[in-house]
Amino acid sequence: MRATPRHCFAPHEYAAQAYADKPLPIGHGQTISQPFIVAVMTERLGLAPHHRVLEIGAGSGYQAAILAQLSAHVTTLEIVPELAARAAATLHSLGYHNVEVHHADGYLGWPPGAPYDRILLTAAPAAIPQALVEQLCPNGRLVAPVGGSLKNQKLLVLDKDSAGHTSTRRILPVRFVPMVRGG
Repeated sequence: MRATPRHCFAPHEYAAQAYADKPLPIGHGQTISQPFIVAVMTERLGLAPHHRVLEIGAGSGYQAAILAQLSAHVTTLEIVPELAARAAATLHSLGYHNVEVHHADGYLGWPPGAPYDRILLTAAPAAIPQALVEQLCPNGRLVAPVGGSLKNQKLLVLDKDSAGHTSTRRILPVRFVPMVRGG
């Protein structure tokens, strides 16, 4: 995380706060996540250099930049077209060439790149979308904030075994922006 210039992913008016351990607004009702939570979620993914990762909720591109340094390839989806374009431009300008950004509905995942070794959600659905579980490799892992309201969200880790069976465990309570469906 120290190698990732968080200030480049925050709006100019928040640049002075870019390294504070708090979420920051990035426009369109979205935020760049608190560094502590980014670290916890990244650690829970258990990334290896050969992994292919799907991120749901590109936002500013900050989490994707961290994932790109720890894995082979990152596909990140963003429902807000302006944020997707900004994230793609920022990531490209900073030299993150193993990340592709798509304006897409995260509930559907990204079938053209599936299956994925790891999937990370940076926005909270009420329940983990089945399409994402289906796009997860055997022996894969998905990390997601889940909950219908800000007051009852929890960070979950879903593991899929070699036979395709899944198990889920709770990590800690969290507060994320809600995951938005495409229109």
